[in-house]
Amino acid sequence: MLKLYGTQLQNTNQYRKLEENNRFGGEEIYSKRVRAGKRRTYFFDVRSTKGNDYYLTITESKRRFDDDGYERHKIHLYKEDFNKFMTAFQDAMAHVKDELLPDYDFDEFSHEENDDDKIGNKTPENNESEESDSWE
Repeated sequence: MLKLYGTQLQNTNQYRKLEENNRFGGEEIYSKRVRAGKRRTYFFDVRSTKGNDYYLTITESKRRFDDDGYERHKIHLYKEDFNKFMTAFQDAMAHVKDELLPDYDFDEFSHEENDDDKIGNKTPENNESEESDSWE
């Protein structure tokens, strides 16, 4: 059981949400998880500010090799930077795909997430709860 600001929490999802709300005052509006291998997951979260504005957090969460928790890297992206960010992101991706790796099949590992691959559900591959694969 985890504790944050004197509150007992049942899982890492509750911990992550309470920690974010206390640190930034924002409420999570939308969340999308992208699994990238066994040790890495990306989270795209839309959050609200205290002034009823919105921003995006992009988080990379990597399981440490010693299985002692997770390492997280986070980007906060604000609405005034969305277009500039997307343009730079698309330009960088196009450069890699077209100039550096033109013969690579980028669709080789593409697959859509299904209902069994959501946070907190069991997956057929490991028959374990994926809750621990989230933020902490």
